[in-house]
Amino acid sequence: MSNRELGICLIGCGRAGMIHARNFRNKVPGARMEAVADVQESAAIAAAQELGITKWSTDYRTFLDDPKVDAVIVVSPTDLHCEIVTACARHGKHILCEKPMAMNVQECRDMIDVCDENNVKLQIGFMRRHDESFAEAKRLLDEGAIGDLVLIKSHTRGPSKPRPWMYDLAKSNGILAEVNSHDIDAVRWFAGSDITSLYAIGGNYRNPEVSGEYPDYYDNVVMTGQLASGAQFQIDGSAYTQYGYDSHVELVGTKGLLHVGRSRANSVEVTTQDGRTTSAFVNSWMTLFLDAYLREDISFVQAILEDKQPSVTGYDGLMAVAIVEAGNRSILSGEVIKL
Repeated sequence: MSNRELGICLIGCGRAGMIHARNFRNKVPGARMEAVADVQESAAIAAAQELGITKWSTDYRTFLDDPKVDAVIVVSPTDLHCEIVTACARHGKHILCEKPMAMNVQECRDMIDVCDENNVKLQIGFMRRHDESFAEAKRLLDEGAIGDLVLIKSHTRGPSKPRPWMYDLAKSNGILAEVNSHDIDAVRWFAGSDITSLYAIGGNYRNPEVSGEYPDYYDNVVMTGQLASGAQFQIDGSAYTQYGYDSHVELVGTKGLLHVGRSRANSVEVTTQDGRTTSAFVNSWMTLFLDAYLREDISFVQAILEDKQPSVTGYDGLMAVAIVEAGNRSILSGEVIKL
């Protein structure tokens, strides 16, 4: 491995962005935090102060010609990903882009092309592939522990009320994009195969007050279909479930079952005199997958320094976006979509 240390610029200083930044500050070998950018000045200043750096800006373009910035972490709103990734690639910056990769497949293609043309690495932020439990399940599956794969069931259910912009599918692509992108990628990754057909239904059950202005908004979705390998899949997603953050995968084979995920925040159970036993539920993706983010960030730096393919490629990001688009078409049309 090269002894060179990479300078990292964070673009977008929100919750996920700061998870990455804290990793690059002192936990990722071969990398250091160099700069931060956020359209909100207060967020950029606060991030720089926490990270102990002096470079901050409300415009990411400030750092495009900075020779000390070797790579960027793009954690901006999805509709800005294509613009930011394109500009950074043209200035020779390697890129870790959070999911969803972009708003549509054409934007994904454009991002892949510009990165290829400028010989920069593009990694997509599907951190679940780097989670120890997910990686162990993948290893066992590939070794034939449950025979041939028959069915993948994956769900993600989030507790938070959607932010206002998420109600507009033109801006968010719905919770298939914002919540279930990870499930879509997990299905493809576990199966080692692309999705060939799908059918999806959605409904607004928890946010009826927005149905007048946003009649297409859905806060619950179910998608089923088949992969090229012949295996079947089922994904469900929810926003504003309120009971906690819930992420699980079941892998059903011809000879067994694998289950990935946990709901309990810790191993403590409380039994009271009324005979009830309770335990704390996981309340956020930020705690459940914190270690996976670190391994993802380490993997990104290794791909650059060792000049190897990123662990999650632009094609993986593109395919997730393609499935989101197809799922939304199925919800609106009521039809099975062939890919």
